[in-house]
Amino acid sequence: MNQSHALLLLLVQVIVLLPLHCLSDDFVSSRATYYGSPDCKANPRGHCGYGEFGRDINNGEVSGVSWRLWNNGTGCGACYQVRCKIPPHCSEEGVYVVATDSGEGHGTDFILSPKAYGRMARPGTENQLYSFGVVDVEYQRIPCRYAGYNLVYKVHEKSYNPHYLAILVLYVGGVNDILAVEVWQEGCKEWIRMRRVFGAVHDLQNPPRGALTLRFLVYGSAGINWVQSPNAIPADWTAGATYDSNILLT
Repeated sequence: MNQSHALLLLLVQVIVLLPLHCLSDDFVSSRATYYGSPDCKANPRGHCGYGEFGRDINNGEVSGVSWRLWNNGTGCGACYQVRCKIPPHCSEEGVYVVATDSGEGHGTDFILSPKAYGRMARPGTENQLYSFGVVDVEYQRIPCRYAGYNLVYKVHEKSYNPHYLAILVLYVGGVNDILAVEVWQEGCKEWIRMRRVFGAVHDLQNPPRGALTLRFLVYGSAGINWVQSPNAIPADWTAGATYDSNILLT
């Protein structure tokens, strides 16, 4: 892809993403339902690629979001405050959820984990709220806060050193979206774009040998910026390993 085509693609992504970052001050009306899950958790095969991590992050208070909010995977990991609007069953604070999947039905923007759905209720009225199945809600995008974590990523289990590298972006703080990931190729003195496979998973066939330096294209309140990780992936990287980029996003 040449530079002009890459720039055009990024501009299109920004136009699509702009409404998401306007949600931090205003609530938006929508609807929400919940997963039919025997263990009260979310789907481990979600479109973000988080697997079991996507069921347990944020104490299991997670949600699948509409295709519009999912935005081809860029919306994975976004945090929202969601509160229902059925007095007297609903609490004022509602619930804080992390987007780990996509899906919609009955005009919903959120398919909450059963645990998250119940948290919208006032104490003692959870069963009544569950009985509605689908409820009117209002929501806003809020900053993600992961105590003790910077931007963290995991080498996907399907990676195979040195022939194939895939990474899964796990923690992204603040109100920020990862638009792209690139790997530095020292021999050619250039950055190589990783492919967004799906959700929060990016990959590269035949990555450069040796330690790998990554940079992330971040879209947030400061606009669009490339942020380079000062922590390189070691040359002997293995599938399943997790690395802290040492990039702090606020």
